[in-house]
Amino acid sequence: MPTYSSRDFGNTVMMPQTSVPEKLIHRNVEKGTQEAFSREREHPVYVVDLPSRTISMTLGHLLPRGTTRMHRHTYETILYILEGEGRTFIEDKIVNWRAGDAVYVPVWAWHYHENLTDRKGRYVACENAPLLQNLGNVALREEK
Repeated sequence: MPTYSSRDFGNTVMMPQTSVPEKLIHRNVEKGTQEAFSREREHPVYVVDLPSRTISMTLGHLLPRGTTRMHRHTYETILYILEGEGRTFIEDKIVNWRAGDAVYVPVWAWHYHENLTDRKGRYVACENAPLLQNLGNVALREEK
């Protein structure tokens, strides 16, 4: 990836350039491997492997009666709940959710998610971590 400085301001392009990457689809996301990423987060998470430079997407599973670890990050997150019923603790707030709901997690807020049922919960998480990584690797995550 090129590095730009102040002297490169005059090289700003007049029109955006279209670049269509080779990979445009990630088939069967939940059939892929996710061991290391999931072990670190202590619940199954499948990373969508597409060449987006500004947003990421993962498919997460919350085990029956399971929780994630308390954590925070410098990127925003929107969760869309596919299956299940539970709650997300964000700082001093509790957000109850069920399938069909979307939950917003703000930047650097301590939070964790809890499945309140005896069935697996599933969600899609969209985050702007790649944007922050590409702006100087400022996508940070901390866990308690």
